[in-house]
Amino acid sequence: MPRPVRNRPSELDQLLDRDPQETAEWRESLDAVVAHAGPERAAYLMRRVLEHATHASQTSHDTHTSHTSHGGTQPIRPLETDYVNTVPTAAEPDFPGDLELESRITAWNRWNAAAMVTRGSRFGLGGHIATFASAAWLYETGFQHFFRGKEGAPGSPAAGSGDQLYIQGHASPGIYARAFLDGRLTEADLDRFRQETASPGEGRGLPSYPHPRRLPWLWEFPTVSMGIGPINAVYQARFNRYLTHRGIKDTSASHVWAFLGDGEMDEPESTAALALAGRERLDNLTFVVNCNLQRLDGPVRANFKIVQELEAQFRAAGWNVVKSLWGTDWDELFQLDTTGALVRRLREVPDAQFQTYATRDAAYIREHFFGADPQLAEMARLLSDEKIGACFRTSRAGHEPRKVYAAYRAAVEHEGAPTVILAQTVKGWTLGPGFESRNANHQMKKLTGKEFRAMRDLLELPIPDSRLNDELVPYAHPGEDSPEVRYLQERRAALGGPAPARKVHPVALPEPSAKPFETLKKGSGSQEIATTMAFVRLVKDLMKEKETGRRWVPVVPDEARTFGMESLFPSAGIYSPLGQNYDPVDRDQLLYYKESSDGQILNEGITEAGSLADFTAAATSYATHGEPMIPFYIFYSMFGFQRTGDQFWSLADQLGRGFVIGATAGRTTMTGEGLQHADGHSPLLASTNPAVVTYDPAFAYEVGAIVKDGLRRMYGPDPARNEDVFYYLTVYNEPKAQPAQPPGEHVEEGILKGLYRFSEGAVESTEGAEGGAEGTAAEPGSPRLQLLASGTAIHWALEAQRLLAEEWEVIADVWSATSWSELRRDALECDAAQLRGEERIPYVTRVLADAPGPVLAVSDWMRAVPDQISQWVPQDWTSLGTDGFGLSGTREAVRRHFGVDAESVVVAALAQLARRGEVKQETVRRAAERYGLA
Repeated sequence: MPRPVRNRPSELDQLLDRDPQETAEWRESLDAVVAHAGPERAAYLMRRVLEHATHASQTSHDTHTSHTSHGGTQPIRPLETDYVNTVPTAAEPDFPGDLELESRITAWNRWNAAAMVTRGSRFGLGGHIATFASAAWLYETGFQHFFRGKEGAPGSPAAGSGDQLYIQGHASPGIYARAFLDGRLTEADLDRFRQETASPGEGRGLPSYPHPRRLPWLWEFPTVSMGIGPINAVYQARFNRYLTHRGIKDTSASHVWAFLGDGEMDEPESTAALALAGRERLDNLTFVVNCNLQRLDGPVRANFKIVQELEAQFRAAGWNVVKSLWGTDWDELFQLDTTGALVRRLREVPDAQFQTYATRDAAYIREHFFGADPQLAEMARLLSDEKIGACFRTSRAGHEPRKVYAAYRAAVEHEGAPTVILAQTVKGWTLGPGFESRNANHQMKKLTGKEFRAMRDLLELPIPDSRLNDELVPYAHPGEDSPEVRYLQERRAALGGPAPARKVHPVALPEPSAKPFETLKKGSGSQEIATTMAFVRLVKDLMKEKETGRRWVPVVPDEARTFGMESLFPSAGIYSPLGQNYDPVDRDQLLYYKESSDGQILNEGITEAGSLADFTAAATSYATHGEPMIPFYIFYSMFGFQRTGDQFWSLADQLGRGFVIGATAGRTTMTGEGLQHADGHSPLLASTNPAVVTYDPAFAYEVGAIVKDGLRRMYGPDPARNEDVFYYLTVYNEPKAQPAQPPGEHVEEGILKGLYRFSEGAVESTEGAEGGAEGTAAEPGSPRLQLLASGTAIHWALEAQRLLAEEWEVIADVWSATSWSELRRDALECDAAQLRGEERIPYVTRVLADAPGPVLAVSDWMRAVPDQISQWVPQDWTSLGTDGFGLSGTREAVRRHFGVDAESVVVAALAQLARRGEVKQETVRRAAERYGLA
C-alpha cells in the first residue's frame, strides 16, 4: 500500500485551520483514493472538486451585492494562492550568516548609494535611489550566501562561469556602493558616476546602468532596457544546458538570477519566454521580482494586485512560485485572524490603496483597512498604533534577510521547474517619508541634509554630525580591515570570488582550412544558386572542421527550410533537452526532422526575440563561460533589425560576437510576398549600431571572403586581438550563376573594405576586363560613368552596362559595393584623423579618384543606404533605390515600379550624363520611350 503523502511546510500553515479534524479527514480520504484507485483517480477527483468550487464561488460572487469584506465571497482562482508568504515563519531554515554584520554591510551600501547619486546631482546628471533602497536585502542576501563567483576551485563545474546575475538597471548605485566597500572601486570612482569622460587621475567613469561595454570588468549583462534582461536570462539558462548536453562545458553548478521590477513585467519580452523555461524545466533559473507595487510614475496595478496576477501567469507557464510578502511583524496579525477576515481583506485591497497605507498614520489604517470589516475592527483593538504602523509602513519580507534567505533557499532547492520569487518591498525604504512609497520617487535624485541625518540614525551608522556639515554629503567606509569588510570578502571568497564580475578567458581558435572558401572562389559554373544558399553551404562545410566545427551554433526562428538549411537537420540535429520521443513524419526521407539532446541547431520557433536572446547567450559565451562559440542567426531580413533592434543594441553592449544573416534580403527579391516581407532599410538600421560590421555581398566568393575575415577578427588565433563586433550579412534568395573570383589582390581587399571594380567597360573589344561581363564595346571617346551596385543589384548594373554600350554608345564600369557602411566608417575615421593633423584619404575617395565620369549607385535598398558615402565621392553623385513601401508582384514588375531595373538604370545614367552636357537631353527621352518608362 502506498504511504500517505507527507505534508511539506505550506503557506496554509500560517492561516488558522478552523476545523483541523475535518482537514485531516479530507487528507485521509485522498490517501485512501490513492491507495485503492491510484494517483490518477485522486487527481481527477481533486480537479472535479476544484472545478465545482470555482463555479460555485463565481456564481456566489456574481449574485452578491455587498463587499467581500462584509461577508461576501471571493471567486476561487485556481492559479492564485492567498496573499501570504509561501514559506511560513515556522518553516524558515536557520539563517547561516552573521545577521548583525550583514545588517551593517547593507547599511553602508545604502548610505553610499544615496550619497553617490546625491553628490552627482549637483551636475544635473540624475540617478536613481529608490529602487536599490527597496531591493537592498534582495541583493545582499544573494551576495552573502548564494551568488557564485567565477573563481571556483579549478576543475569544479562553477570554475570560470559562476552564476549569471541580471541586475535591475536602476539598482546600479547599490552595486557600485558594494564594489566600493569591498575595495574594487574608490571614492574617486564613485564621484565619476555618470561621468565617463573622466580625465586621468579623476577616477574611472561609471556608466549609469549595467553596461559591459563601458565597464567590462564588472558588468556582464546589460539590463536597463526593460524586458531584455528577463528574456535573455531565460535563454542564458537554456544555453547553459545546451553547453552541458553537447559536452562543451559542464555548467550544472551555474545558476541564472534575474532581478526585475514588477512594473518591468509589463514589457512583452519579460514574459515572452516563460513557457519555454517551464517546458524545459529550467531549474537553474530564478526570477526575483521586486514587488514594490510602483512603476516609474505610479502604481503598477492601481486597482488590482500585481503579485496575484504574476503568480497566476508564472504558475500557468509551469514555474514554481514563492511569494515573500510580509515581515515578522505580521505573524501576530495572522495568529489573531481566527475567521479568515484578514486574509480576505489582504486579497481585496488594491495595490494603490496599500501604497497609501504605507504613507499614512495608524488612525487612517484603522479606519480604512480594519474598519471595512467588523471582525477586523475587533482585531485592531488588540493592536497598538506602533504595531499597525510597523506592519503597514515597513514590515515587508523583502526587507528581512531571514525571509529573503528562506525564499532563495526554496528556489535553489526546487527541482524540475524554474522559480519566481515575488518579494514585496517598499520603494524608497530607509530614505525617509519624503521618498517611501511616493509616486515621484523614481524621479527624486537627492536627499537633503536633514534626510541624510535621519537615514544615518535609522541605519545606526557611526557618522558624526561634523561630517554632515559639509556642502557635500560624505562617503562612508568602516575601514579596509573592519569586521564588515573582512566578513564580506570572506563570504565572497567562499562563494568563488567577487560578483558581479566579467572575465574574458583567452581561448584561441585555429584558423579553418582553406577548402570551404576555395570552393566559393571557383564559382558555380552554369548552376544557379542564391547567396543565401552559398552561405549555408559554406557554414555546413565549416561545421565539419575537426577543431572548430562543434563550436558553430545555428540559430533559426522556425524557417530553416526557407533558407535551405534542412540539409543540416540529420547531420547536426536540432537541440531538444528531451531528445526525440516520437517518430518524425518524414523519417523515411534523407533530410528528416531530427531532434536530439546534443543537437547543434537551435530552432526556436516563430520568435525573433527568443532567437536573438539565444544568439546573445552564444555570442558572449567566450566571456560568460570561457568557451568561444560561433553563432549564426539567420532570419527574414525584414524581421531582424526592425523587429528586435533594441536587443541588437543590448548584444552590442554585451560585446557579443558572431554572424547575423538577413536572408531573403532586399525590397524586390521576395516574389509575391509584398509589403511586410519587403526589406529596403535594414542595412541603414544596422549602420546606426557601432558594433555591427555590415555587408551586402553580391556573389558567393564575396560571402566566403567576408566570413573568413569575420572569423579572423572575432575568433582569431591571438585572443588579445579579437574584436568585440558582430557581422551582419544580407543575402538573397534569387538564384544566379555565381562567377569565379576575379584575379588580383585588390579584389579581396576591396571586398573587405567595401568597394572594388568588378567589370570595366569595354572599348573597341567585346571582352570585359578583370573577369567581368562581356558586351558590345563603345567607341573610344564615348561618354563614361561609374555604376556602383551592391547585393543582387549588381545584376541589373551589369545588364545596364551592356545596354549602355550596345544601344547608346556609353561606357560604364561596374563596381561591387560590398559595404556602404564600412566605406562610411572608414571615411569618418579619416575625417577625425584630419582634425588631428594627420593626412588620411578615405578608401572610397582613393579608389574612385581616377575613375572617369559621374557615379550612379543602385541597390535593392532605399537611397539613404548608398547615400551614406556620397560626400566622399569626388565625382558627381546620384543614386537609385527602393524608397517607399513594398508590394507584391514579380521581381521584374516590382523593380520597374521602383525604377531600379536595368532599363531604369540606363535612363538614369543617360540623364546624369545629359546634365553634364555629355549626351543630348533628347537621348534621355528616346531611351525612356524605348523602355516604356516615359
